[in-house]
Amino acid sequence: MIEPFEDIAPSSRELTDYDRSHVKLYVRLLDAAAEGARWEEAVQVLFGLDPVREPERCRHIYDSHLDRARWMTHTGYRHLLRQAHG
Repeated sequence: MIEPFEDIAPSSRELTDYDRSHVKLYVRLLDAAAEGARWEEAVQVLFGLDPVREPERCRHIYDSHLDRARWMTHTGYRHLLRQAHG
């Protein structure tokens, strides 16, 4: 089952409820990128979208969420750790 998602991932400097509920998606995006998967394949599998029908929207969704996933690996995870130990 594909988790409901927004077209644009959060850009807040703080961890959001959206981030918390999409951690699994972020990890899967990072894995796909690390494995060299094409963005079209990732957006189709992870978001259930058709990149042929909506290439601009799909690319924007993919880029936005991958950027946020990368933010989580550099900054966001600290927020998760603080909450777990807080």
